[in-house]
Formats: sequence, structure tokens, C-alpha cells
Amino acid sequence: MEIRVGRVVVHYVEHGTGRPVLVLHGSGVDHREAEACFEPALDGVAGLRRIYPDLPGMGRTTAPGTLRSADDVLDTLLDFADEVTGGTAYLLVGHSAGAYYAQAMAARGRAQVAGLALVCPLLPRLRDVPEHRVVTGSGEIGDDVFRSYFVIQTPEMLERYERYVAPAAALVDQAALERIGERWALTPDHAPAYAGPTAVVAGRLDSTVGYAAAVDLVDHYPHASLAVVDDAGHALPHERPELLRALLADWLARVEL
Repeated sequence: MEIRVGRVVVHYVEHGTGRPVLVLHGSGVDHREAEACFEPALDGVAGLRRIYPDLPGMGRTTAPGTLRSADDVLDTLLDFADEVTGGTAYLLVGHSAGAYYAQAMAARGRAQVAGLALVCPLLPRLRDVPEHRVVTGSGEIGDDVFRSYFVIQTPEMLERYERYVAPAAALVDQAALERIGERWALTPDHAPAYAGPTAVVAGRLDSTVGYAAAVDLVDHYPHASLAVVDDAGHALPHERPELLRALLADWLARVEL
């Protein structure tokens, strides 16, 4: 599906009916990774309409020259959410950079966001990011990106990477991401913190964003649950799908569906 939001044509897929759940993927991939990771956790829950967009400059979503900062992308995502939800309350899930935007969307549109889930969130003040370490596997299969992304390097994880992650590389508008990346810091929102049901999930071995900054979010969100998962990295949604499903089920139970 496609929908025009200002000058941006946003490509997305959706499944199910009911309350909208907007799921945002990370940088350098597209909706296929988020769909592969989160759909198994959400498709068994009745009354959820799961929406997976390609973020601007990735997948099949355009990134015209008018998008010159993270704030521009945020405005696009907020307008997209309004369009696809019809202004009704929705749930918001983000992984990595998707979680970075999800936090800002919840801050600015808190009346419309019924629940917020942040998985391996990119944050402006990262700290104590660990060195990459493989916990399962020889560390000798796959390409350099796979070997630096996954800490569980089994044939099963390599198959997931080659099916859901690697194909997006050819669709990335690298020039657009570099242009936006020059102004990647979102303008701070000084309104009260989002107070809805919140879940924060981090990988203890995440060598991309770490877990320490995610722990700090517990003091920011008044209704947040936190899980720091051992033997999981930035690819936690691939590496620990059963645990992710349980954590999201707890989060959904705290949301009035």
C-alpha cells in the first residue's frame, strides 16, 4: 500500500483489523525486518491492526530533498500516523532508530498514543556501549554486517538475516540518509513525559546502542517496564523471539484494548 503524506509517498503493509499498531523499523532496513520480528508476537492478539511502514529513504518510501533532518522525518511519521489511523488512538512500537522516532511521536501526540514499546532504542545520550561479542557460533559465517549485528550466529539467524535484513540494503537512499543524518538530533520536547503503558527492552550485549541508556528511561516514563536481556544484542527481536513475545504480551495486557 502507499499513501502520500505531503511530498513523501509512504509505502506500508498492514495485517488484521481493530486498534492500529504502528511498528517502526530501524535504520538501513525496511518494513520486512520489523514485520518478521513483531508480527509473530502480535498476530495472535485479537483486535489489532498491525501497520508496518518503510521509513523515508528506506524500502519503497521516498525521501525528497525537502526532508533534511530528523525533525522533518518525525513530522512525516506523525502525519502518516494521523492518515492511516484516522485520528484514533494507536499503539506504537519501535526498534532501534524506529524507537528513537517512536519516543518523539509519543511525546508530541501523547493523546493519540495508547501504548509505547521501545526495543533496543537509539537514544541521544548513549553510554557504556559494550564491545561486540559472539555468544553462539563460530563467528565465521555470513558477511561482515551479519557478523557485527548478531551475537547468536547460527545458520538459522543467518537465514533470517539474508531473508529479512540484507535485501533492504539495495533499496536504501544513502544520500538521503546522509543528508538527514547531518541533523539527526530531534528538537527536545519539554512537555511532561508520556504517561501511558510503556515497555523498554534492551540487549545486554547490544554493541550498537548498548543497554545503559535504555535503563535510564525507567525514570523518564512513569509507567514503564524494563527488561535487559542477557545473551542478546541489537538483533534481539531475531535472537529472542519467544521472550519478546512474552514481554509484548505483558505490555498489551496493560493497554486497554
